[in-house]
This record gives sequence, C-alpha cells and structure tokens, in this order.
Amino acid sequence: MTFRPRMTHANLGPDFYDAVRAADFPEHVLRYRNQRAAASVGLDGLSDAEWIAHFGRFEPLPGSFPQPLALRYHGHQFQTYNPDLGDGRGFLFAQLDDLNDGRLMDLGTKGSGRTPWSRGGDGKLTLKGGVREVLATSMLEALGVNTSKSLSLVETGEELVRGDEPSPTRSSVLVRLSHGHVRIGSFQRLSYLGEDANLSRLLDHSVKTYYPALWQEGDNGRAAHFLGAVTEAVAETGARWIAAGFVHGVLNTDNINITGESFDYGPWRFVPTYDPAFTAAYFDEYGLYAFSRQPEALVWNLTKLAEALLPLGEHAQMEAALNRYWPAFQRSIWAAVLDRLGLAPLGEEADSELVREVFNYLGESQAPYEQFFFDWRGGDAGRAMRSPAASHYQGEAFERLHGLMAAHSRAANANLDHPYFAREMPRTMLIDEMEAIWAPIAEADDWTAFEQALSEIEEMREAYSAAAAG
Repeated sequence: MTFRPRMTHANLGPDFYDAVRAADFPEHVLRYRNQRAAASVGLDGLSDAEWIAHFGRFEPLPGSFPQPLALRYHGHQFQTYNPDLGDGRGFLFAQLDDLNDGRLMDLGTKGSGRTPWSRGGDGKLTLKGGVREVLATSMLEALGVNTSKSLSLVETGEELVRGDEPSPTRSSVLVRLSHGHVRIGSFQRLSYLGEDANLSRLLDHSVKTYYPALWQEGDNGRAAHFLGAVTEAVAETGARWIAAGFVHGVLNTDNINITGESFDYGPWRFVPTYDPAFTAAYFDEYGLYAFSRQPEALVWNLTKLAEALLPLGEHAQMEAALNRYWPAFQRSIWAAVLDRLGLAPLGEEADSELVREVFNYLGESQAPYEQFFFDWRGGDAGRAMRSPAASHYQGEAFERLHGLMAAHSRAANANLDHPYFAREMPRTMLIDEMEAIWAPIAEADDWTAFEQALSEIEEMREAYSAAAAG
C-alpha cells in the first residue's frame, strides 16, 4: 500500500473531539467499493478482506488514529440553534494525503454506532440511506460539483426501526472521502462556550491546513481573510448545485464545512423541471431550503460563521469578507451554466444575460431540467431537435434564449464526440428513479439496477471530466 497517513486533527487536542469505538456489527457484506477514490489516497491495493477490516470493523490503518474521533460541534438546524450536536452516528476514522495534489483528506463515517453525541439514537445508518448517498455523490461529482466521495458501503446485518421508511429495515455503514469535516458549527460551538483561545486555535489550524496560501504569522486580519475564502468556496458550491438542479435538503450550519465541499446527504433530490419552490425534505414545511432558496440559506449560514469569528476579527473587515458572497455566486453560476452547456464565455454582460434567460426559459417552458442541458450542449440545434424534448424548443422565450446561445461559440472542450452524448436521454436521478433502484434491493437483494446506474453515471463523469480537462 502507498497511502500516506496523517493525524492532523488530533493535534488540536481533546477539547475538539472524543475518542470512540465503532459498533460491533454482526455481519459485513461489501456492497460498494470506490476504487477510483481509493486510488487517490493509495488504498486501492487493499484486498476485500482488508477493506472490510478497515471499513467495516474499523481496525486502524497503520500510522493513523488508534481510535476514531467523534468531532464536537453545534449548529443552527432550520435556523434554530442547537447546542446538543456533534458526531452522533459517525466519526473521523483516518486522514491521508491525496496522492495527486497533496491535500489532506478525511475518511469519515456514517452509521458507525453510538458516540457521546448520539442523543439517544442508535448511531446506525439504513442500507437505503447508504445507497442514496452513494448515488448522490456519484451524480454530483459527474455534474461537476465539489462533493465528498462515497468510498465504501458495507451492509451490517441488523434490522433498524425508522419512522420515515418501512421498518424494520436493513443496516449499513458508509465511509466517505472528504477534504475536511470542520464545519461552520465547529466554530459556533466554541463561540457559544466562550472558548476564545480554542476558537483562535481552530482558526489557525483551519487556515494552515485548508487555506495554506493565506497563512502569515502574526496576521491580525486572518479571521477576515479566512472568512472571505470560505465564503467564495461555499458560493461556488451553491452555484454548482443550482446548475445541476440539485436540492440538498438540510442546509443546517453543521452540514456546511469550511472547504465549501458538498457533503452529508439526507433527503436530497434533483428537480425534474425548474421549480423555485421544490423541496427535498418532507419536514421542510416552509420551504426554507427549497431549490431557489439554497443560495440565500448558504449566505445566512456564512453570516453565522462571521458572528462566531467576530472575537478574532475587525467588524468592518468581516463584513467586507462576507460581502464577497453574491459577486462570487454570480461569477460561479455564469461559469457553471456555461460549463453545462459546453459554451465559451463571451464576457460578463453577455454571460449574465444568457444565464438569466436560461432560467427564465426553463421556468416558462417547464422543459425537463437535465434534458435541456444535455440537448443543448455545444449549442447544436440539429442534435437538440432530435431530442424527445424537442417540442419544448419553440416559442418566444425559447427564441430569445436560442439567439443568446448562438452568440456564444462552442467551448473547445465541449467533448460532444464522447459516447455519452450520443445517447437520446441523459442519465438522471429523480426520486422515482432512486426508488426504482432501491425496490429490487429491498425485495430480492438484486443490485443490478444499482450497478447499472453507477456504470452510466461513471460514463457521464468521464464525458464531463474529459471536457473539463480540455
């Protein structure tokens, strides 16, 4: 094995985490193994038995944490502060170097058992929940979103009782590969407890570890510089969600990390058509995290990070850092939509007008969301008019949009010769498709549809990543 272990988070000290043990599961059936993600951190050479030893029984990786760390944090849940959070069904299992770019990467779990922060829960994950997260991360990565990667899914042989799905239901444990698990809520906790020394310690750790280019010894403006960098990273992720038609569902401050990486998927969904009020979570009764309100929710969360950091920064500088959000979001949504359409940028004014008309048209026409971006990649009208959705491509709203698309040249890396773009319809992951993938697993332990979906998503990822690479 070529992995390079690190124990960076342990250096913060026990005020930031609790050493815990994983649950003792009765069975370990490997259901998903992400070899591409494993290769990025040097774990692809593990045998299946070794894989289950580390990611099912959680035997420590050589040179890594002797015990997993359940991280401490608070957070606003649906904008109500909750001081009783923390890693309640997961932990930080290991940290490794990314062998491609040297970044620190975390192996974090979901469903690994009780911790001091479980609040009476069993700390377990349903198998359906694990399957849903694998599909969510795979789709988002394919669509160009900065997301955690689902590394492993192991079925664990228990029957769990849940109120939001038929019970008893099968159990699993998930391992995700992520650039970091330090959350907005990690800073909120220290602010709430009045632990300014630890707040400063976490800030310095976060800058050095995740934004090293910002680090300067004795920098009195480091809190504002850090906030500005986090603000722009989160803004870009929010813009990429919108371009992908994705609704996270639970944008609480404990679900937003400082690297801007999208992670921790629960009741996610993709929009079938453009609908600003579309929600993912049945319990989001007021649409707080609806599709079009996600950018607003993210900036609200960033405001809470700014408030937590105020003891370490100057108010005017912090406000200026936070004000970088909307300009960053605008730039990112222009870039994201042009990427999806395979069109070259033409300039701020022309790009912004095009993106505005894309969403105006999608709202008026109710054309299938993903199909539209697929059909019009590269601005190829002949290809689009052969689409099953061709009847949508007419009328005044479309003619306005078509003229704006025609003014943009095709991007050099649109990659339309990739086999994926020869399909009639794109790979999508709407809620009915997700349920159709789960049904044969639940009824007959048939994983064929799951494996087929992942194969098609991988083809999509290759098509878009080849385009991104130029």
